Amino acid sequence: MSEITIQVGPRSYPFVCGDGEEAHIRKLAAMIDEKYEQLGAARGPQEAQNLLFAALFLADELAEARKVAKKSSENVEHEKAKSGGKTAELESRIETLTKSEARAREEIEALKMELAEMREAASHQHDLFGAPGLSEAVIERLEALATKAEATADALEAKGTAS
Repeated sequence: MSEITIQVGPRSYPFVCGDGEEAHIRKLAAMIDEKYEQLGAARGPQEAQNLLFAALFLADELAEARKVAKKSSENVEHEKAKSGGKTAELESRIETLTKSEARAREEIEALKMELAEMREAASHQHDLFGAPGLSEAVIERLEALATKAEATADALEAKGTAS
């Protein structure tokens, strides 16, 4: 424990505090002294009355600070509530886009498998289309279709990450 002397107004007061708290106690005493000095010529004859008025000044400031802090806290809570709804909406949208992307990728894989099967079948059935050139045209169209499906999936994925 430490013993210090603090001054408020014209008087000094001995004060016992915990080790390391000396500077903090002196700072608090300086705040009280500042309010005491604000009384100026309005100081009363009783020292206790003057200290009471200084304490009332501090209590008034504290009450105002608490009111401001409460209002700020309410504003923060209101903003959190507003943004919480938007967050849920965005999460839902992301989930929808992710599912769409997964379906598109499944379709791409199915089309790739179908294309591979058609290529395999086409390599054995040139006569089916009348000439080898015609089967190549069908293969090219199928490849274009698969490329378009992949581009659509990529666009969906890009749209999902942009949101």
